[in-house]
Amino acid sequence: MMKKEISKSTYLQKDPWANLRSLSKARIALGNSGGSLPTKEVLNFQEDHAFTKDAIYSDLMEEELIEQLKKFELPVFQFQTKVSDRKEYLKRPDLGKKLAENSEAEKGNFDILFILTDGLAAGAINERAIPLLKEILPKLKDYRIGLCLVKFGRVAIGDEIAEKIGATFTAVLIGERPGLSSPKSMGIYSTFQPKPGTTDERRNCISNIHEDGLSIERASEILKYFIKESFRRKLSGVSLKEGNSGLPDHE
Repeated sequence: MMKKEISKSTYLQKDPWANLRSLSKARIALGNSGGSLPTKEVLNFQEDHAFTKDAIYSDLMEEELIEQLKKFELPVFQFQTKVSDRKEYLKRPDLGKKLAENSEAEKGNFDILFILTDGLAAGAINERAIPLLKEILPKLKDYRIGLCLVKFGRVAIGDEIAEKIGATFTAVLIGERPGLSSPKSMGIYSTFQPKPGTTDERRNCISNIHEDGLSIERASEILKYFIKESFRRKLSGVSLKEGNSGLPDHE
């Protein structure tokens, strides 16, 4: 008796919601093979998980970033937090909020201080921080601006730096916790009149800046709005989000 050939379509069932995958990179409508996921999808998950782990342990390209920051012809500062290595950074979030003991800098009294720090995805800063600055800096000619690079920093490191250097407003560009579909996502946290002890409700956040998320151009528009409104209203955070009809619409 001849053995009947079984085609792939016989044992690999497609998910009826497969059309939703065109709208999102989320793991939906993966199909199934019997009671399990298709081998391809299992391997894709393992690959993305590896990319995510690599993102957490990625390093800032410090020399390259400093050279690019200098090209803006603005004052540039460089610091490191009390963290000694990446493992300590992950275990001791508190140390990423404090500058190393030997940190010194002259007072600058800036209106705005842009602070670049690795966070949980240094690759996002390596790739997206400079393009963001190129997009927004030409729109901020009326402000005194400084630039800063910090290794092993958390969001709150901007508060201590602002007090040390002198800044009315900080925008901390930081690598966000990587997701399985977005290992290089950048976030921006802006604060008006920052100082040590500032709590998170006084900050505004722009998140998910990556190739499949918020564009550099859109992020720049939103940040410009926060800057303008923070200086006009002398505040930032949850209060600024009330009545934000001046925020530019999505294209």
